[in-house]
Amino acid sequence: MRDVAVVGFAQAPNVRSTPGTTNGVEMLVPIFAQVYKQTGLSKSDIGFWCSGSSDYLAGRAFSFISAIDAIGAFPPIHESHVEMDAAWALYEAWLKIRTGEVDTALVYGFGKSSAGQLRRVLALQLDPYTVAPLWPDSVSIAGLQARLGLDAGLWSEKDLAEVAARSRADATRNPHAQFSGASEIADLLDAPYVADPLRAHDIAPVTDGAAVIVLAAAGRAHEFAERPAVITGIEHRVDTPVLGARDLTRSPSTEAAGQAVGTGDVEIAELHAPFTHQELILRTALGLGDDVRVNPSGGALSGNPMFAAGLARIGEAATRILTGQASKVLAHATSGPALQQNLVAVLEA
Repeated sequence: MRDVAVVGFAQAPNVRSTPGTTNGVEMLVPIFAQVYKQTGLSKSDIGFWCSGSSDYLAGRAFSFISAIDAIGAFPPIHESHVEMDAAWALYEAWLKIRTGEVDTALVYGFGKSSAGQLRRVLALQLDPYTVAPLWPDSVSIAGLQARLGLDAGLWSEKDLAEVAARSRADATRNPHAQFSGASEIADLLDAPYVADPLRAHDIAPVTDGAAVIVLAAAGRAHEFAERPAVITGIEHRVDTPVLGARDLTRSPSTEAAGQAVGTGDVEIAELHAPFTHQELILRTALGLGDDVRVNPSGGALSGNPMFAAGLARIGEAATRILTGQASKVLAHATSGPALQQNLVAVLEA
């Protein structure tokens, strides 16, 4: 089967709220134009389209069909959709190219978190009999996870603050970030708790946003990018959704996915960690040493558009290769409560 490469990436600014509709069209049209310009491709050159979003979040049925207005109704297109982060849409598109069905694909994800109560919406993905009726929000569940690690001595509150400070400092170089700027560790530790032991800086901001990636068969990739980012490995695994049936301080699915693709010698890692302690869990699961630069974009802590943030991690990692800043990078995406399902990809020049 053929290798597949990332040849284009763009994302919308991460903002608290957009005036647009919940189908993401207003965010998607400008970034589609960006990747067309980057790659020299047009709509008619795209062999397959795949998106990731959530009707629950949009508050309407088949919101992804409305999003196709951003593409154009004619001529007809070959399109698919996943009801989760668009990183998994990228996996579907990757398979389409690998098997020779198409040569090019455009993957996009969007989410308008400001349209409703995000934490309440995310509670709907929990066990419908024993957990969802309690309406535990995503931040409270992450707080339980963080507390388990603190009590086990796996990390300290200072360790979490250091992750937040580094992410905000790195985000100053990312024009799409919502939160950025230098932060003193002592000031962060003086902040009040939001969900003990998590403070505001430990929690990714709720943001509206979108991202798009263009894929091409490796044999044609140089037609669209001078230095394509070839996906040399991609795998996703899932852990049980039963929170009490797994050790929340570990991520076995991330570890298994990382072992399947091989994470040795990566220079940069973009990890989809919506909470500071989750970055520490992911680093351990993937065996990333101190020599690996983690989240130079600022990561999800600087802007976390639902159903696009995981795809953005792949795009941010690929950009390091496309621009000549690295030769081998890793990208990670997560879905579900407390790092339940995880996707890991390795890209090389």
